[in-house]
Amino acid sequence: MPPAPKKILIVEDETDIAQLVKVYLEKDGFRTTIATTGAEGLKQIKSDRPDMVILDLMLPEIDGLEICKKIRTAPDTALLPVLMLTAKAEESDTIIGLELGADDYVTKPFSPKMLVTRVKALFRRLEQADDPKRTSYTYGPLLMDLSRHEVLVDGEEIPLTAKEFGLLEQLLQHPGRVLTRDVLLNAVWGYDYYGTTRTVDVHIRRLKLKFPLLDDAIISVKSLGYKLSDQVPQK
Repeated sequence: MPPAPKKILIVEDETDIAQLVKVYLEKDGFRTTIATTGAEGLKQIKSDRPDMVILDLMLPEIDGLEICKKIRTAPDTALLPVLMLTAKAEESDTIIGLELGADDYVTKPFSPKMLVTRVKALFRRLEQADDPKRTSYTYGPLLMDLSRHEVLVDGEEIPLTAKEFGLLEQLLQHPGRVLTRDVLLNAVWGYDYYGTTRTVDVHIRRLKLKFPLLDDAIISVKSLGYKLSDQVPQK
């Protein structure tokens, strides 16, 4: 059977824009729902479990930045794809939104066809990252070989503990995405882990010591967690 169509939540208080986006997405086979306030958007995210959120920055009740932060800090939505809609005058907020973990953004006014193209490209990118058959990741001169359980930099193996390997794998699997400490603990240490989230900070420091190229590439997001820059630092 073909896979069920992806469900996209549009959080936009301008009805005309929301309806336009809805029409074009549904024409391309997506299912959509609309929320016109930030509070309603958060409620639908919890109840409807969409596959992606198209999120306007300027919303009544709760703004888009706060929604993005709440999405990323809740373990069950931490990896939910978020595409922001912004106005050109909101450039500084756009940067903050990306730092908080939005996956992409589109500036108003926009072409609906271009928006659909960006949505499809984001889904493709995330599906490739989550490919269960994947055997390796690369990041500049760094190569992680999952089958051999080894990490090489310029062909030289860097010894890692099991937890360091798992933590690095999570970062390489989700470049550009904010991973909260709780999400990393659950993924690497397991749901039955009862230690402190400071454990993640300690292991991040160890990774940076072992891989100098990751020193600037692993970015600390205040009060949230970490993300790996999707732009590989130049030597």
